[in-house]
Amino acid sequence: MNLFRNVVFIAAIAGLVAGVVLACMQAYATVPLILKAEVYEQAGGGHHHDHAAPAAAETNAMSSAVPAPAEAAAPAEDEGWAPADGFERFGFSVLANIVTGVGFALVLVAVSEFAGGIGNWRQGVFWGLAGFAVFTLAPGLGLPPELPAMPAADLMQRQIWWAATVVATSIGLGLIAFRRSPPLTILAVLLIIAPHVIGAPQPDSFETPIPEGLHHQFVVAVTLTNLVFWLVLGAAVGVVRGRFTGTAGSLRDSFA
Repeated sequence: MNLFRNVVFIAAIAGLVAGVVLACMQAYATVPLILKAEVYEQAGGGHHHDHAAPAAAETNAMSSAVPAPAEAAAPAEDEGWAPADGFERFGFSVLANIVTGVGFALVLVAVSEFAGGIGNWRQGVFWGLAGFAVFTLAPGLGLPPELPAMPAADLMQRQIWWAATVVATSIGLGLIAFRRSPPLTILAVLLIIAPHVIGAPQPDSFETPIPEGLHHQFVVAVTLTNLVFWLVLGAAVGVVRGRFTGTAGSLRDSFA
C-alpha cells in the first residue's frame, strides 16, 4: 500500500504540472488550427462537428491516433451541453489534460520503478522521450492527428492498431534498453516495425475540404506540443521523486 500511495502522489503532482503546460500550448498551437478547420468544414459541407470537437481533438492529441469518429454527428438541435468558447472551454481543456497527464504519469512512474526508478530530472527527460516515442511518435506514423471533417477508418480498428503499436513499440524499446543482445535487438526492431509493415486502417476515401497545408501544420503542432508534454512530465517525475524520496533507491523504501 505504501508503494501504491507513493506512485499516485508523484504521478498526481507531475501530471498536474504537465497537463497545465499542455493545455497552455494547445491554446496557442492547436486550437487556432482546429477553429480554421471548422470553417473549411462548414464551407465545404463536410462532416458536422459540434463545439465539443476541438476539445476532443485536443485530448486525443495525446495519443495522436485515436481521433474522434468521422461519422456525421447528430443535427444541431440534438446537440447536448458543451462548454462555451473562451475561458470555460479553456478550463475544461485544462481539466481534461490534467487527468490525461496524471494517467500517463502513473504509467511512467510504475514502469520506471521496475528499472530502478527515475532519480533526477535528467533521467526523467530520457524516460519522457521514451514515452513520446511509444504513445505519440510511433502511432502517429500510421495514424496522424486529424482535424474536423477529415475522413477516418473504423474507430474500433484504429483503436486496436493504436494499442498494438504502443505495446509492440514499448516492448521493443525495453528490449533494446535493458536486454542488450543481438538476437533480442533483432526481435526488438521487428516488433517496432511490425505494426507499420501491417499498416494502419485507412478510410475508403481521402476526400476532404481541409487543405493539405493546414493538416500538415496541425500534425507538426500536435507532435511538438506532445514532445514538450512528455519532456515536462518525465522531468517533473524525476524532480518530485528525488525531492520527496531523497536517496532512497525505491519508492517502497521512501515516505516511511
